[in-house]
Amino acid sequence: MTYLEAINEVLDRLREGTVTTINQTAYSTLISHLVNDAKRQVEDAWDWDAQNTTLTITTAPGVSTYTIVGSGTKQKSISANNITAGNQTKLRAVPMNWIQDQQQLTNVGTAAPVYYAWNGTDGTDSKVELFNTPGAVYTIAFNLNVPQAKLVNATDIIMVPSEAVVMGAYARALAERGEDGALSSSEAYGLYRGILSDRIAIEQSRNEDYSTWVAN
Repeated sequence: MTYLEAINEVLDRLREGTVTTINQTAYSTLISHLVNDAKRQVEDAWDWDAQNTTLTITTAPGVSTYTIVGSGTKQKSISANNITAGNQTKLRAVPMNWIQDQQQLTNVGTAAPVYYAWNGTDGTDSKVELFNTPGAVYTIAFNLNVPQAKLVNATDIIMVPSEAVVMGAYARALAERGEDGALSSSEAYGLYRGILSDRIAIEQSRNEDYSTWVAN
């Protein structure tokens, strides 16, 4: 489902006229914000398969901090691997303060990195700290779960379950507008939670290692 299609589905449920552009009316603009809010909540509820991606960095000798372009600021780690020929090593995620202790309290040499920690952002993407400090050029692959960027264009495709996004936005719209004799916002939110949990259950059945999801 596209961004515009989601907006129009919410408008339909509210018994409002549909639009051909996102900002055609003040109300469609409001609904567009609610769709993005609902998308963000759905994304945060689960590590959706559609958000899995692999991003790589290439190290430089003596440099331990890198920005992972495309990771955003809400990424979740799956795994990290040194894929350079002859140096196939799985990196272990550790707290940043552990790496800081190693850097400050030991004689830091250079070698193939074995550990990594998330170390803030540059405002757009996340930064990672490696230890050991790389002593050569290595290609490190980060397998991540990265939420989709904010929907902007009418043709942007919603990557997470769109029916949950629509129902979440609809519940928010009902709460904003107040009761009008139709479905109450609490009833709509209950339907949203049911749709979301059903879709999570479907994904969980394909990923047996995932834990049970509990609705907030």
